[in-house]
Amino acid sequence: MKKGVNIWSFRGGLSPREYVQMAKDAGYDGIEFALDEKGVITLDSTDDEIKEIRRIAEGEGVETPSLASGLYWKYPITSSDEEIREKAKSIVKRQLEAAAILGANTILVIPGLVGADFIPGSEVMEYDLAYDLSLGAFVELKAYAEEIGVDIGLENVWNKFLLSPLEMRDFVDKIDSERVGVYFDVGNVIYSGYPEHWIKILGNRIKKVHVKDFRASVGNINGFVDLLSGDVNYPKVMEELNKIGYDDYLIAEMGIYRDYPDQTVYTTSIAMDKILGR
Repeated sequence: MKKGVNIWSFRGGLSPREYVQMAKDAGYDGIEFALDEKGVITLDSTDDEIKEIRRIAEGEGVETPSLASGLYWKYPITSSDEEIREKAKSIVKRQLEAAAILGANTILVIPGLVGADFIPGSEVMEYDLAYDLSLGAFVELKAYAEEIGVDIGLENVWNKFLLSPLEMRDFVDKIDSERVGVYFDVGNVIYSGYPEHWIKILGNRIKKVHVKDFRASVGNINGFVDLLSGDVNYPKVMEELNKIGYDDYLIAEMGIYRDYPDQTVYTTSIAMDKILGR
């Protein structure tokens, strides 16, 4: 498996070259950029601008395996507002296009929201309605992913939706496309389950893996901690990933240290080496 880091693990305001060089200096094989309304890659970024980021990364010998986005918290694909749902679909399409230009083979997509307690004013959707809206959207979007040749990875997040590995497995199977699978986040399930169970059940539906750690005793958004400091059983996680034949990226998505923000990237890299047995 390869070692990657998400751009949200860095302090903001760096140039693409600075992000790539820091990732390389810290020993990562790849960096995961994100599509946003502001930042390195935005909805307004031109194809040439994205190509330049790819050129920089390739020049430094750093891969760009996937493209994340946090825009789906603001524009849920399950919103009761049709305009917001259509906006979300357009973001998925642009994210697929940007990923292809960047040389990434997977995009991270939040499959919708039933609710999000940590976002003030977040809409609460009826579960069955959210399910139908999300399923319909990705059945529609799979054709574009197949055309572009990039995978959609649906991430398990704190959205009160697709709450078990069985439900996530069956949801993906209903979409019925080799280009739509799961972007599995190891730390996000600790509050309600065991990541090793999810890995076993999801199997080859897993397109990419995010790593983080979480202390269940905290029980809220403040429970996310440094790798190897929480309740994720990484030996079991790695055992199950090996059993399903996963040989792609583990990508760290970490909170940033307040006083020494750059250190996050380096400390996480050391912990990942332990997890990977390097």
